[in-house]
Amino acid sequence: MAVRSLIAYLGLIMVCFGVACKNHKPAPQALQQPKAAPTTNYLPLVIGMDTLSIADIKKSVARQDSLLRYLGDSTLNPWYHYFRGRRLSHLKLRDSAIAEFSKMQGAHADDEIELLRRYSILEQGIGGGVTVDAAIMNQILNGMKTAEKVHSQQNYRYYDLMARAYYQNHNINESLEYTGRYYNSHPFKTHPVVMQRHYDISFLLASQLNDFDKMMFYNAQARTLAHRIKDSMAIARTYDNEAQIYVRQGKNDKALAASRAFFNYLLENNSVSDIAYNNLATTFMHNNMVDSAIRYYQEAIELGRKNPDGKQNSVYFKGLIKAYRVKGDYKKALQVAEATYDIEINTLKEIEAVRFAEIHEKYETEKKDRNIAELSNRNLLNEKIIKQQRWTLILALVVFLAVLSIFYFIHRQYRLEGKNRLLQSENKRLVMEQKLLQVQLNPHFIFNSIANLQSLVASGDTKDSVRYLSAFSGLLRNILEQSRKDFIGLDEEITTLRNYLQLQQMRFYGLFDYKIETGEEIYPENILIPPMLIQPFVENAIEHGFRNIDYKGILTIVFKGENDQLHIIVDDNGNGIGSKEPGEQKKQSLASIILKERLDVLFKSQGQEAYYNIEDKKDGNGRGVKVVIVIPQIKD
Repeated sequence: MAVRSLIAYLGLIMVCFGVACKNHKPAPQALQQPKAAPTTNYLPLVIGMDTLSIADIKKSVARQDSLLRYLGDSTLNPWYHYFRGRRLSHLKLRDSAIAEFSKMQGAHADDEIELLRRYSILEQGIGGGVTVDAAIMNQILNGMKTAEKVHSQQNYRYYDLMARAYYQNHNINESLEYTGRYYNSHPFKTHPVVMQRHYDISFLLASQLNDFDKMMFYNAQARTLAHRIKDSMAIARTYDNEAQIYVRQGKNDKALAASRAFFNYLLENNSVSDIAYNNLATTFMHNNMVDSAIRYYQEAIELGRKNPDGKQNSVYFKGLIKAYRVKGDYKKALQVAEATYDIEINTLKEIEAVRFAEIHEKYETEKKDRNIAELSNRNLLNEKIIKQQRWTLILALVVFLAVLSIFYFIHRQYRLEGKNRLLQSENKRLVMEQKLLQVQLNPHFIFNSIANLQSLVASGDTKDSVRYLSAFSGLLRNILEQSRKDFIGLDEEITTLRNYLQLQQMRFYGLFDYKIETGEEIYPENILIPPMLIQPFVENAIEHGFRNIDYKGILTIVFKGENDQLHIIVDDNGNGIGSKEPGEQKKQSLASIILKERLDVLFKSQGQEAYYNIEDKKDGNGRGVKVVIVIPQIKD
């Protein structure tokens, strides 16, 4: 256990244990999904990852890397380089990760981004468990002093680097000191995962120092925490640690009690192994309880026979032999010794077989090498005879292939340039379509709105004129501002729709009423949506669905979230699709085509799910049209 925990400390000090993370939810900061922008503060998310499992950290890093790659100019965003570097680090591409971290640039030399950049590069530099040289130690120390000076949230990270560096330099006392600083300054030090990691690491460092008081202290803290969070395996580990302490102190009776508790927890969790049986048997031997030791040695041997590789550990047999000898049962000791002899003989035979195979392979290789050398000598004379002819032929062939390759690459480059021009042209077309779709607004509506405004002014209705002009100018201002953006807030879209609908109500007085509803599970201020996505269908409902009806129209617009998707419903009780004139149906079809192209450009090209559905409610003996648009939820 100690070896495994030390390895976890060396490589994963900033990552929580996978088992513990399954039992605890991440801190609130770890669940935030900041908007991708160079000024967005991702630091709470980065710090919150300390409470996640290794698998969840990799998923979170990959998700942020993918989002930042496609939102804005990612090359100027320091957080894009950070998450890209961490992803490369997970792929064991150390040099590439350092290159990405080096591209991070903060606002000034001592800000949080610069401190994170320096930390990330230094962390890669001390990886591998090798001795840390003086130059890197000085860099870590300078970074720590800077973080303390500016009261950075990342102080604890530099304390962690110091602890790891001192450990790799075999200075356990200093390592234990900085481990304590790391924990005490951690923003999530009250989180069970961070606490459990601290106690386990501190116990192992105290074990390196043979400081039994500290070992007992940290083990007691770990046990209290494990009971509080009801982690059975963590509780079992504390009893195994306690047994190690008592064995070192020569308190065999207490070591046996702790070993029994550890063994019982393993039994309860169906995690007992042949090694656990053997360790318990050895503890019984230390306490001169020979019969119990024999029983558990036999259990270890029996369970060892069930190992998938079929190999048995002779250590268990040797322990059983010693137990029988202490008991005075030399006959059984001899029988076990014979079995042990057979196991060791078989092991030696396997080793010898492997060695023989290696020697035989080496002999065959050398034999082949000698034959090749002989053949080479025989061919040497023939090669001298035809050397001139061969080189002439080779030179001619090389020249021919070079000329052919040049023509091929020129042709290929020409084709690639042509394809590139087509792709650039297509990309420009899609971008222009996107911009045109965002700023499109029915010219007839604008002209009619201006005409209505003139009528109101001419009639002397000052109040309605001012209200109409305010709504109309607000709508135009929103459209002009939103035309420069790929995404806007849902609250902005709702405001634009309200201005538009108010104008239409003033234009068609008493023709219809409308409702805009948002589900309780979404917050319009935190949701992003493409601008002008819904307006064409709202316009169709008013201009064509409510035309020539003898009842009051009702238009309902609903926004709700479901399974990380935003569902947008535009529902009216108008004429429906079938009753529209051919020109109107063509406009409805055009709106559908435009919506499909926008969904393809914005979402489907990025591998995200987005679709829409138009339902004529006449098919179900109802009135009007229901449009359902489903796009991914993009949170601000």
